[in-house]
Amino acid sequence: MEFYANEGKDVLIQANGKIYARHAITTHFVQAGESYIDLVERYVKPVYQPGDILSSSEKVIALCQGRVVTEDQVRPGFWAKLLSRFVRQTAAGPGMGLPVKMQFAINTCGLGRVLWAAVRAGLDKLRGIHGTFYRLLGEEVRGLDGFYGEDIPEYKHIGIRVPRNPDMVCNEVYKRTGVVMMIVDANDLDVDLLGKGNQLRDWKQDQLLALIVDNPAGQNRQLTP
Repeated sequence: MEFYANEGKDVLIQANGKIYARHAITTHFVQAGESYIDLVERYVKPVYQPGDILSSSEKVIALCQGRVVTEDQVRPGFWAKLLSRFVRQTAAGPGMGLPVKMQFAINTCGLGRVLWAAVRAGLDKLRGIHGTFYRLLGEEVRGLDGFYGEDIPEYKHIGIRVPRNPDMVCNEVYKRTGVVMMIVDANDLDVDLLGKGNQLRDWKQDQLLALIVDNPAGQNRQLTP
């Protein structure tokens, strides 16, 4: 089998005292409501071998689950427009600097909690501590993707939430396809493990993330989710 790596990424990585080979699997552009089981059967099974671990983007699983919100469902109000002005943009995108994303946070957590998180985040920034806002509001807010079309134009007008029950998804995929799987939230700044199958119970989180610490799937329109 010939391994494929996205531009700027390497096939091989040294992690956990070993050298691992990664293969970026190209798919079609996945739409909301598709079956992740069908995707695994169509694209993964033909190249999968015993001992392999499938690393899936949380975005593609969430799309399959229909975990999508539209601009019409999240209309920014006064507080969302005001608070978003104070958000620092990173290389991963504007994040909560988009009023529509800030409104999602308000709708999800309540205005009081968002204001409290914003105050705490401002105080922590004075001490050189970053990321407080997202830590206090939780995974649902931190993991919202989309509403930004610079990298992927199709996501300009929709937001993609975190997947539901990611551990359960991994176990279902293994039961129905035999593929061992983990679900990650990754960009070029950070990687996070959202779920893994029971077959990976002996793997620690940092061991699994070490395999994809360089985000080999990419965060643009590589079509290798």
